[in-house]
Amino acid sequence: MKKNILSIALLAISFGGFAQTYEFQTIKDIEANPVISQDNTGTCWSFSTTSFLEAEIIRLTGKKIDLSEMYNVRNTYPKKAWNYVMRQGKAQFGEGGLAHDVINSAEDFGLVPNSVYSGLIGTNNAHNHAEMTAVLESMLKTYVANPGAKLSPQWKEAVNAVLDVYIGKNVTDFTYEGKKYTPKSFLEMTKLKTADYVTISSFTNEPFYKTFLLDIPDNFSNGTFYNLPLDEYVQNIDNALDNGYTIALDCDVSENTFSGKNGVAVIAENDTDAKVITTEIKPEKVISPEYRQAEFENLTTTDDHLMHIVGKVKDQTGKMYYKVKNSWGTKSGKEGYVYMSVSYMKLKSISVLLHKDGLTKTTKSKLGL
Repeated sequence: MKKNILSIALLAISFGGFAQTYEFQTIKDIEANPVISQDNTGTCWSFSTTSFLEAEIIRLTGKKIDLSEMYNVRNTYPKKAWNYVMRQGKAQFGEGGLAHDVINSAEDFGLVPNSVYSGLIGTNNAHNHAEMTAVLESMLKTYVANPGAKLSPQWKEAVNAVLDVYIGKNVTDFTYEGKKYTPKSFLEMTKLKTADYVTISSFTNEPFYKTFLLDIPDNFSNGTFYNLPLDEYVQNIDNALDNGYTIALDCDVSENTFSGKNGVAVIAENDTDAKVITTEIKPEKVISPEYRQAEFENLTTTDDHLMHIVGKVKDQTGKMYYKVKNSWGTKSGKEGYVYMSVSYMKLKSISVLLHKDGLTKTTKSKLGL
């Protein structure tokens, strides 16, 4: 009998030593449009935030509208070009941007459905902006060099001509579901109000409950962010999701423990576990505000990708993760989604954009919203 008990005990210990692979269960799932791909472009900022606005339209009206990502891109490039030339090349020009750039574009130029402006020319069925970006960069460097000693005003027309050729001429009016719209009247129809959206972040080098200018390369438009203590920052992310508000996320995906393949983003407690943590449950590092700040200032944490948070899941241990909609197509991750741990969010998220009513009442009051 003693031998049997010992055998059972050893067997239990043996099974306990086996690696636990992830098993996820949905906690909260907020309706959003299907996952799509940004293809060969660096326009995740538009894909993620456009997806966010689509989810907001569902929340506000119940309508599912496939908005044009490339319309926002088309109207943001001239602003980037102006910024680059007026700063005489001492600014970044490239494909990157931030969530507020889509909000700014919607405010200035409205929105259009993808059926009206796809950004695809001729027989193209996938986006590829490599050549267009190279042409624009070369042109702008020439303008900054100013070979004619006096820059011609035609440079702006030339930039728009390149955009027209590669992604299409801008839209002034169109018909959608039998009704005529301008981009501005279409925005009005969606019930979106651009002034309702705010960006929050958490950095210890800036005063809390104030706005600040975040110094990252893609913030070419000098967007301002509300600064919150780290725990309160995460509390507001949770509050928004729990109350049916999705969130546009700017974060760093360069970590080895962000697995686009496995659809898991976690922060291992040690280097040994980091090798397997995207497939096996392992302890995670506790993230302090000071550690988050240090990783940002030493450039380990960088702004390199935007996505869309649409819910929450939990693993078999009860641990919660954010359900994040990516723009790398449905073959990536968990049918296009990544499950991101709270530790990863605390360390590697740069900021989030959300509807101000998704904030807690306490935070809204502190921010004067």
